[in-house]
Amino acid sequence: MVAEIITTISPTTNKPILTRHGQSPEEILRLGTTAQSAYKSYRKSHPTLQSRQQIISKALETLSERQDALARELTEQMGRPISYTAKEITTAVKRAEYMNKVAPDVLERDATIAGEQELGFKRYITRKEPVGVVLVIFAWNYPYLILVNSLIPALLAGCAVILKPSPQTPTIVEHIVDIFQGAGLPQNVIQYLHCGSPTDLKPLILSPEVNHICFTGSVAAGIAIQTLAASRVSCSVGLELGGKDPAYIRPDVDAAWAAEEIVDGAIFNSGQSCCAIERVYVHADIYDSFLGEVKKVLEGYKLGDPLEKTTHVGPVVSKRSKETIEKQVADAIAAGAVDETPHNETFNSPTGPKEGNWVAPVLLTNVNHGMSVMRDETFGPVIPLQKVSSDEEAIGLMNDSQFGLTASIWTKDTQRGEELCGSVEAGTVFVNRADFPSPDLAWTGWKDSGKGVTLSKLGFEQFVKVKSFHVKNYPK
Repeated sequence: MVAEIITTISPTTNKPILTRHGQSPEEILRLGTTAQSAYKSYRKSHPTLQSRQQIISKALETLSERQDALARELTEQMGRPISYTAKEITTAVKRAEYMNKVAPDVLERDATIAGEQELGFKRYITRKEPVGVVLVIFAWNYPYLILVNSLIPALLAGCAVILKPSPQTPTIVEHIVDIFQGAGLPQNVIQYLHCGSPTDLKPLILSPEVNHICFTGSVAAGIAIQTLAASRVSCSVGLELGGKDPAYIRPDVDAAWAAEEIVDGAIFNSGQSCCAIERVYVHADIYDSFLGEVKKVLEGYKLGDPLEKTTHVGPVVSKRSKETIEKQVADAIAAGAVDETPHNETFNSPTGPKEGNWVAPVLLTNVNHGMSVMRDETFGPVIPLQKVSSDEEAIGLMNDSQFGLTASIWTKDTQRGEELCGSVEAGTVFVNRADFPSPDLAWTGWKDSGKGVTLSKLGFEQFVKVKSFHVKNYPK
């Protein structure tokens, strides 16, 4: 069987920049067998959490040292401006350091059941048994950040890991294996494979050698993975599937300040974030002033070559993505939306190769929930504004979605903001902030945004098995 050739296309030039070889079904299955063997060996060679923590710490030091080279490579492969890519690696390291620090609180804790110890009984619960082999399938838009969410707690728990990166950012896994083995991780505790579609992993998903799957990507692909795994009781699945994240601007905020924050939350990384702000509800009392301030902010943005340090917005990842975003905008305008994007020379003539997947930021008004731009994930630099007359109307519209990843409320009255967040249907709710997964908070999606938890102390739970001990003293 001829191996699949997987080609990475530059978003900036639409020309091939990398190729990798895929694996046959037989080779994919062997990864599972090798991983199980490595898992059992890892438990013996590094039986203590402290020994595993030392490997993580050393690997993170190396990752930090290579930050600049890895950042440039990331810009070339997925198109984020070079002035921002290094920050992803910095943040990934900080996130991983947090998980390394709190691991003892979870992995060395026994939950003792009080009540009958004095009568000759002892009962307790442990969360120390690793689940086994973990398959991590992760996306291209924030590959280092997404990867550490699963990789670090899995390794700390004592699991072996198989990584499947996006074809857009294939080299990530190669660097990770090199870095962690250099830090002392035994060979094959981390393995990787390249393939074009997550469903190509069917042999591995159906294999008894894989015990848990972490998937980050589209709803359709997530459902396909879950459907395959559903035939196996012994394989659990965690899904992070994106969102249509809303923001609500209350009338008491400073319009200029809120505009800066909202534009950044919507446009950063060309809007290609699962927790990007994708729909904005603005109270009527501040609507006009807020709209004017958003225009001022957009006038200062630069669309262009991501390797130029002055660029704010680079290309979107592919021609298909560009076409999807532009169709969503065109359909909205045809249905009555108004394009109020301010004049910006770089939006019309990006400073980069003509072949790039340039999508200029778009500001839309007169939108409604009958439009795809307010219902379906955009994953692009589009800011639709909808006027509302009350808190109640805003919350109702925020919850009118199949997604529920994050949501934000912007107000001087933080107590009222928190009260309103209590009614919002989303896994993470922000007051006066957005697009910021904090490592000490659970990252989890409601509705079609996913299931399971990463980050925080709860993020370890999917990588360990619970065992209950019930001990009765032998009768004298």
